[in-house]
Amino acid sequence: MFYSTFTLLRPSYVRSFAIMASKRSRAASAANKSSKKQKVMNDYIKKETKSTKRESSETKDELSSEVAYVQEVHGKIATAENAARVDDDPPLAKLQNAISEHKDELKTVSKGDSVIYWMRMEDMRIRDNRAFSAASNVAQELGVPLVVLFILSPGDYTSHDRSPRRIDFCLRNLAALKETLGGMDIPLYVTSHTPRKTLPDEVIKLARKWNARRIYANIEYQVDELRRDIRLIHLATMASVRAEYFSDRCVVEPGALATKEGRQYAVYSPWLKNWVATLDRDPSRLEESPTPKPNDNKTRNHPKVGDLFKCEIPESVEGFECHDRENMTLLYPAGEEAAHEVLRRFLYTKSRDSQLADASPLASGAEESSNHSRIKDYMNSRDHADADTTSRISPYLASGVISARECVRGAMKILGVKRVDAGKTSGPGVWVSEIAWRDFYTHVMAAFPRVSMGRPFQEKFADVKWETNAAHLKAWKEGKTGVPIVDAAIRQANTQGWMHNRARMITAMYLTKDLMLDWRLGEKHFMEQFIDGDLASNNGGWQWSASTGTDPQPYFRIFNPYSQSEKADPKGDYIKYFVPELKDLSGKALHDPYGHLSPSEFKKLGYPKPLVDHKEARERALRRYKNPGEK
Repeated sequence: MFYSTFTLLRPSYVRSFAIMASKRSRAASAANKSSKKQKVMNDYIKKETKSTKRESSETKDELSSEVAYVQEVHGKIATAENAARVDDDPPLAKLQNAISEHKDELKTVSKGDSVIYWMRMEDMRIRDNRAFSAASNVAQELGVPLVVLFILSPGDYTSHDRSPRRIDFCLRNLAALKETLGGMDIPLYVTSHTPRKTLPDEVIKLARKWNARRIYANIEYQVDELRRDIRLIHLATMASVRAEYFSDRCVVEPGALATKEGRQYAVYSPWLKNWVATLDRDPSRLEESPTPKPNDNKTRNHPKVGDLFKCEIPESVEGFECHDRENMTLLYPAGEEAAHEVLRRFLYTKSRDSQLADASPLASGAEESSNHSRIKDYMNSRDHADADTTSRISPYLASGVISARECVRGAMKILGVKRVDAGKTSGPGVWVSEIAWRDFYTHVMAAFPRVSMGRPFQEKFADVKWETNAAHLKAWKEGKTGVPIVDAAIRQANTQGWMHNRARMITAMYLTKDLMLDWRLGEKHFMEQFIDGDLASNNGGWQWSASTGTDPQPYFRIFNPYSQSEKADPKGDYIKYFVPELKDLSGKALHDPYGHLSPSEFKKLGYPKPLVDHKEARERALRRYKNPGEK
């Protein structure tokens, strides 16, 4: 399931799991499977070249762009052999070993003139920030100023399919941070760097310029970012600069949970049981980190870092300009205060009947309630897409504007308990289990990095035969599939940069099981649209829906989009708002107009026919999953 479930849906406990990695071996069949990407590209080109001869010039261009889109996605898929090699020697284990060796080699370093906290895209906050707090403590002890560094990396944004909305949200949060940090006499230095491979060199260059002998950062768990930090540690050792890393993203850090055999978990339920037990044994994992202390007010005149206060925050990053920035600003205000207010409203206010016209989680009209707050009713209402039944905090969690620990602490406070409850008997418990899903997918990405390299977790499905229909992909991306709930969800994503979690699952399964299109195409599209795009959670959600991931939906359980629609949007408000062509319909005709209206009535709607027949598509999906490689 998708990480947006709880919106819409880790102290430096860095434990090496190199030992676990050494115990893990990859199946020979996985290592021997060759990539099919070139054949898929050729199939696409041949089929679409043939079909588009009958289309207009404009349609040809549109379909050609979809073919190019597919080629781009498949061009990023690692071979099974390369992915297996990375799995056998995961970058996180390498980073942890590098950290250990670095500490041994640099037992003492000079005081220097400053301390750097290197903020990333996943920890954009002052409160409850492990690395930021530690950096502040050391700066205070040494009597030197603390500098916050943030490096914009367009190359990484392109590689990870970051959306302009996510980049814009990042910039708006930087502007909010600059104001708050300025009041603490802490400079925020923001710069842009390309190419991304030399980004660690730039950090060391700045450390030398500011005579900083210590760099603090929180770990990011994507393959590229882990390799970047390994490189930084190597350079820091040579420059006699101490680099300290903390686990801050997750409640329980990746590598801390293992089976009795010392293996990483691939199934959520036993993992969750261990996750809860670990927090019960060590409640300090949930403790809030001390807030960083202000610098001395003389910092503004400091010869090394005083000029950094003049640094301006750019309004955009070239190539990632946000065309609907004004709307995104209204929907998702930046800053920690906004994030904490979003959480507070989820914990203590009622759900409104409909919030589609004014989709901001901070919109007016929220009624306070102790017994029927959204989190209290979450267990029974979370799957309704037609109201603000979920927390809507995912954009703030994805960018680290609020910590996952803060969310768990809030749920525990509502329940009045001192031990973590992630059970299925209460709204707060169910919500905490959704936060745990976010941790789980990050653990999976760190332990099995192949999932972030375009590979299915279950390699047995690597050869599933996908359709090569650019027209269907285009229709899905535009919300013109002829299935109202799918079209409403996609149009919500395209206009609001966000989608309810149940809608994410429905649209994902429709793409992969009904249209039989490669899940990686949808994974990329979601990342390019959402303000809360998160690689681990997005990948985990798509592989769950496509039945290729860890603990996935079994391939033979295929959502019926029409019955799902009736459950997720019983009154039809969601569909009517985002698909105005159907605003005058009701009942089953609204959820399935083609199946319940006469041909003449349907034609008057100006709404497209369904791309496929669900029953036939279901049989096709079952056949292809049962026999991967067969048409």
